[in-house]
Amino acid sequence: MSLRDIVVFPHMVAPLVVGRSKSIHALEDAMEKRTEIFLVAQQNPKVDDPTEKEIYRVGTLAVVMQLLRLPDGTIKALIEGKRRAEIVSFPPHQRFLQAELMERFDIDGDGQEIEVFVRRLRKKFGQFAGVNRKIPREVLKSVEQIDDYSKLVNVISAHLPIKSQEKQIILEIDHVSKRIEKVLEYISREMELAELEKDINARVKKRMGKTQRNYFLGEKVKVIQNEIGQNEDGVDEIGELEQSLGKKKLPQLVREKTAKELKKLRNMPPMSAETTVVRNYVDCILSLPWGKKSRARLDINKAETILNEDHFGLEKPKERILEYLAVQAQVKKLQGPIICLVGPPGVGKTSITKSIARAMGRKFTRISLGGVRDEAEIRGHRRTYVGAMPGKIIQAMQKVGVANPVFCLDEIDKMSTDFRGDPSSALLEVLDPEQNYSFNDHYLDLDYDLSEIFFITTANNLDGIPLPLQDRMEIIRLNGYTEEEKQKIAEGFLIPKQLELNGFKPKDITLTSGGVFEIIRRYTREAGVRNFERTIASVFRKIARDRLKKKVKNKTYKITAQGVRKYLGTPKFRFGLAEEKNEVGLVTGLAWTSVGGELLQIETTLMVGTGKMIVTGKLGDVMQESAQAALSYVRSRAMRLGLIPDFYQKLDIHVHVPEGAVPKDGPSAGVTIATALVSAILKIPVNHEIAMTGEITLRGRVLPIGGLTEKLLAAKRGNIKTVLIPKENERNLADVPVNIRKSLTILCLDNVDEVLENALVLKKGEELFKDVSLSSVYGDFTVSSHNTPH
Repeated sequence: MSLRDIVVFPHMVAPLVVGRSKSIHALEDAMEKRTEIFLVAQQNPKVDDPTEKEIYRVGTLAVVMQLLRLPDGTIKALIEGKRRAEIVSFPPHQRFLQAELMERFDIDGDGQEIEVFVRRLRKKFGQFAGVNRKIPREVLKSVEQIDDYSKLVNVISAHLPIKSQEKQIILEIDHVSKRIEKVLEYISREMELAELEKDINARVKKRMGKTQRNYFLGEKVKVIQNEIGQNEDGVDEIGELEQSLGKKKLPQLVREKTAKELKKLRNMPPMSAETTVVRNYVDCILSLPWGKKSRARLDINKAETILNEDHFGLEKPKERILEYLAVQAQVKKLQGPIICLVGPPGVGKTSITKSIARAMGRKFTRISLGGVRDEAEIRGHRRTYVGAMPGKIIQAMQKVGVANPVFCLDEIDKMSTDFRGDPSSALLEVLDPEQNYSFNDHYLDLDYDLSEIFFITTANNLDGIPLPLQDRMEIIRLNGYTEEEKQKIAEGFLIPKQLELNGFKPKDITLTSGGVFEIIRRYTREAGVRNFERTIASVFRKIARDRLKKKVKNKTYKITAQGVRKYLGTPKFRFGLAEEKNEVGLVTGLAWTSVGGELLQIETTLMVGTGKMIVTGKLGDVMQESAQAALSYVRSRAMRLGLIPDFYQKLDIHVHVPEGAVPKDGPSAGVTIATALVSAILKIPVNHEIAMTGEITLRGRVLPIGGLTEKLLAAKRGNIKTVLIPKENERNLADVPVNIRKSLTILCLDNVDEVLENALVLKKGEELFKDVSLSSVYGDFTVSSHNTPH
């Protein structure tokens, strides 16, 4: 029977699992005849059916001690080697290999020499058994008790961890002393290898500290994962990062820093906390778009078409973008502009920034600065902190993936300051074209170029933006929309959008212009269109419910002003004149708020008293001082107005501004308060179709005010016919929409006397001012000279 990868020695007991048919037949025949079986190793263990030439010539005659048939058809046999033999010839046999044998006898040799060899063999094998833990102690004890030299060498050879070819060489040696010599050679070699392995393990163990041990275990885990198929690709992550570094076009300083960090990372144990920090840092550097740009569109006509498609009005920002594109077409390198869009909520500041990106063919990214109060939100945290990460600017650049996006910094006026630093000061570097080419994030600790970015910031008012930050931005003011503009926005944008969102087809609902104006005038009062859009959506939702309730899915609706009232209920606001008739002591002023312009009623009443002036309506200090200045002006004009100089001493004057819960402040109500005072004192009514604004001085001059466009829009909404404004604001009328200028009579006046003459409704032939020179008025208050000593 041929054996695979095993050599059986005489005196050796070994279990064999036999599966080949020839081997099974040979075993069965030997068992039946109670005869010996010749066991010989085959030269190539992979061959299933070896020929005569593919088996060795020397083997061992053995007896079959036991046979056990297994369920899978194989046989487990227990055999014992008896003596050596050599094949002479192969008589043919059908069922198994049959051989004619010649027994090989052992040659003992010189007695003294062999005695020395045996002693040395016992000693060496004992030493080897001490090194190699796999040799059982029972074998060592049995070896010590064997006196037969041939049996001794055979038992030791059977337990040596050497190749089967080497065991075959031992088996074929007839001289016992030479056989022992060969075994000693193999034992010496194995001991040297064991000592070398022990030495290497000792040296490695000496080098390995705690982190090295972790690394060793980590490597073992990797190998185990590979073996069980959890990490089949076997990707070297650090190698991937190095490849990515090679492909990136980085500045030289950045490349050197990244390569240095990668080198440090490769020498770190994977389980170390510092490894994660370095890995994240390298990832951050490689994920940034260093010099990668999107190709910007330079077709001005196409850009203008896109801007007009997305937004109605907003001419100033559109004009500025087109100017930038025109210059960029002529200049290769152009610093990105920094624009600040300031206007009330809902006028389209944030949405136009997306349209600008689309018009320019650039990618768009946006961060909201509302509520940001930590300087590290902008500049990032230093890497020494646990959980450190780059600031919002660098994070946004990682996401957008190009170095020249349109970057919207939303709600820049809503930032606050606390003990962690001032984020608005951190933005000074970001929004300065002279500095932002080398923006240094604390986490990155490398200069990053932001100069190619088109920055657009948005704000509701400039009060919350520090002056140095304002100085770095080109401020473009967006005014509220007029009623006509809102109607066009509704027809062109809002109604089609809400029809689609609420599941209607374009022809299912028709909202007439009367219906649109009804929503604008009586259900929304705002500068923008956000609440206006919500109200339109509310109408459509009610119609959708009505359709489903009545089960008329194909019904079409035409919504007029009356239909709007049906669906939305009682109007929220009163539309029309601020006052329906001329009243004494009641004047309509104009105010600016963060959501647009508003009409402001100022009432004045007189009571018998001691000359006190009461001002109510939750007014700020500036507005209260304006009331005092207005009263001083009226007192200085007392004689010209036909009043006695001390008229105020027997009166108490009460000035009230309604909507008392709303805080009000600012100097622009000065002329309005003065007009209300004169009207109340002289009992002359004020024209209810007139509204006015302007700051007053003690000498009666009218000084310029801000927010003119918003105030005129509020006057138009309130159906005011005439507006009185300071003379110096005449230059600002160019910014007011033409249809607003045409729908109002705008008078530019230089002093309060002119305001009173235009605002008060005098009887026919009645004159407001008496013919008294100013010098006589002031003369009445000078000290007489006769009291002066000579």
